[in-house]
Amino acid sequence: MNVQKEYPRFVSLLTKNTVALILAGGRGSRLKQLTDWRAKPGVPFGGKFRIIDFPLSNCMNSGIRRLGVITQYKSHSLIKHIQRGWGFLRGEFNEFVDLLPAQQRVAEETWYKGTADAIYQNLDILRVYKPEYVLVLAGDHIYKMDYGEMIATHVRHEADMTVACIEVPVDEASAFGVMATNDEGRVVSFAEKPENPAPMPGKPDVALCSMGIYVFNAAFLFEQLVRDADDSHSEHDFGKNIIPHLIQTGYRVYAHSFADSCVHGEDEPVYWRDVGTVDAYWEANLDLARITPELNLYDKDWPIWTYQEQLPPAKFVFDEENRRGIAVDSMVSGGCIISGATVRRSVLFSNVHVREGAYLEEAVVLPDVRIGEGAILKRVVIDKGCTIPPGMSIGVNRADDEKFFHVTGQGITLVTPEMLGQAYHHFR
Repeated sequence: MNVQKEYPRFVSLLTKNTVALILAGGRGSRLKQLTDWRAKPGVPFGGKFRIIDFPLSNCMNSGIRRLGVITQYKSHSLIKHIQRGWGFLRGEFNEFVDLLPAQQRVAEETWYKGTADAIYQNLDILRVYKPEYVLVLAGDHIYKMDYGEMIATHVRHEADMTVACIEVPVDEASAFGVMATNDEGRVVSFAEKPENPAPMPGKPDVALCSMGIYVFNAAFLFEQLVRDADDSHSEHDFGKNIIPHLIQTGYRVYAHSFADSCVHGEDEPVYWRDVGTVDAYWEANLDLARITPELNLYDKDWPIWTYQEQLPPAKFVFDEENRRGIAVDSMVSGGCIISGATVRRSVLFSNVHVREGAYLEEAVVLPDVRIGEGAILKRVVIDKGCTIPPGMSIGVNRADDEKFFHVTGQGITLVTPEMLGQAYHHFR
């Protein structure tokens, strides 16, 4: 239950008259080879989910059931997931999740050129929806948020645009849009990814940063998108162009604190993660296996929905000395078989098979992986579909790992099927 309120969610006519647009076209290049064949929002997370399931579930739980998912980069996996897992909405009740891939709708030579252009190119579709408000979301962050609270704040302020914000350490803020507000919460300045972010007044260690979550009055948004599209000097991006223009011309742009609408329990922290690097992705997944993780996936009031294949329960077999199938402080998903192997402080996604004598420690193993007898995996991310040969050690000797795999600065080893193919041919 949302700790700020006595009721679990803010469903109202405001949310029912809102259309949400999820920007899910980005590659997420900092995830390295994890996004070679899939867009970042389509990357698996948390044992059975995909990253995009979090903003989609937030919309469902907030009472927003008219959604468009804007895709571009290598979107096949993402589109397939949405078609299979999010097809339960009923068009008869004006509920839908529409897929909006880049189609060169405006000019034959252009794909989506920026976040604002991605919506502008779908303006004819948006007008058919006839929304009163438009909620713009990033599709690549992990969090639980009641968007109804933000929309209500937007209306209360009589705002033209509202920007969700979060406090970020100053030394990390250059990756965000940094804003300043007056005493009423109105945004008075905005800088997209500044080299030297300005700290908040009275808080020299943190900056107020945009989360890439926006609420617009629909008619106002359409007007601004057309104006921006006609500006040949614009990069057609919300952070770089739209927001600074609105502030400079005196429109009513307000900030909404994430802490006011984050869904979390009384003893749970405010949780928001950009799992945009291999280290951050590994750490956020492993946090779920802790005794008390920061993100509560067991919340019945605010469930996270997804598509999941119908698989048998996880199974642990053999109970002999040095040949015992066990998992400790770990999450193990459906279809997994741990056969005479040991798994510690790890997250195993669906349909992972671990053979006798294998040892996994602090491993994040994506779906459909096969781990051979006697293999040792420590501090690794194993991509979907990998087959680890018997006796292979990864995460034990960094110098050996760097010959074939991607090793991060924090010593996390990323393994993909293509990398394993190169290593296999080298040792044949």
